[in-house]
Amino acid sequence: MQLRYRFRLYPTAPQRSALARLFGCVRVVYNDAVAARKRAHETGEPYPTGSLLQRQLITEAKRTERRAWLTEVSNIPLQQAVRDCDRAYRNFFDSLKGTRAGARTGPPRFKRRSNRQAARFTRNGFVLRDTGRLYLAKIGEIRVAWSRELPAEPSSVTIVKTAAGRYFASFVVAVDDGAELLDPVDQETGIDLGLKDFAVLRGGRAVENPRFFRAMERRLKKAQRTLARKQKGSRNAEKARIAVARVHEAIGNRRDDWLHKQVIGILRENQAVYVEDLPVHGLARGRAAKSVFDAALGRFLVLLESKARRTGRTFVRVDRWFPSTQLCSACGALTGPRGQAGLPVRRWACGCGAVHDRDRNAEANIRNEGRRLVAARHAETRNASGGPVRPGVPGAARNPR
Repeated sequence: MQLRYRFRLYPTAPQRSALARLFGCVRVVYNDAVAARKRAHETGEPYPTGSLLQRQLITEAKRTERRAWLTEVSNIPLQQAVRDCDRAYRNFFDSLKGTRAGARTGPPRFKRRSNRQAARFTRNGFVLRDTGRLYLAKIGEIRVAWSRELPAEPSSVTIVKTAAGRYFASFVVAVDDGAELLDPVDQETGIDLGLKDFAVLRGGRAVENPRFFRAMERRLKKAQRTLARKQKGSRNAEKARIAVARVHEAIGNRRDDWLHKQVIGILRENQAVYVEDLPVHGLARGRAAKSVFDAALGRFLVLLESKARRTGRTFVRVDRWFPSTQLCSACGALTGPRGQAGLPVRRWACGCGAVHDRDRNAEANIRNEGRRLVAARHAETRNASGGPVRPGVPGAARNPR
């Protein structure tokens, strides 16, 4: 498993100028690679390989007057820009073939000047000094605010300048699954996610939805109103833009910090976690889109799954079509509220006599279904005598799914 560790950088004024030059060169080389492949497609020429483009767009281009300024920056981020373009095209081709998981992706587009910029260095382009500084080729040694130690030697580092004008170093480090094992516990829980309460855990424990965007929305509106009154292109407009970007950054930082704390707290208390596979993109198309994005439910599930693998916990996603809300957790009858009309219903009674709280009942059903899925997976890998089932063994086809 590869993880990213991000740390704040504090470059000097000359280093900021050198980084700005580097970001511009990386953008130009990437755009040249996209243009070369588009030109080859239009003229019916063979698809240009990455090595060919590196030679044409970097090595040979430096000898021309038009691209002579590429010599002022390191070769390594420029080569990575060509590789990024090649990866983007391969993702596009795999998406067309249907061999790439996830949503369909379009062809790479030209990069425009934006307020967020990045450049990536591989191992040959950076060194971690004993003094704690980060050396970058043709940039120099930059002061790093280390908040923790890296678990292993990083394979690459991406230098990022955010829209708020802050600089960060994002290191890629390879770690093993179970590298942060937690002490085993006997408890397990289902998680019913929502907007009224962010999550409902076992025993009806509700995690309040903090609504970070809503809490800072007035401050954001004020900053945006100030920006709208500035003359475009002026220094005051740039200052106002940075003020807006810092509000957005503060919202994201508070949300990420809260999500990480919730994830590690849940995993410390539970050996197994069962969640519902929510269609977040579909939920974000409705009237509650702002609240869905503010809650960051998809981000929470990604963090929970990743952290569960590293801590040795069991993580199971229950199918999104599983009727966790409509199913009675006592008798198993589908007597709960259904459809849009049932959304306001918070408590309901089943014909068996059980009275359910909507969220607590959903959590119990998700937990039971998660246990069933774990048991079914275990049964698929064992034969009648308790031994492992090998491919091609007739008994393997009769195991319950």
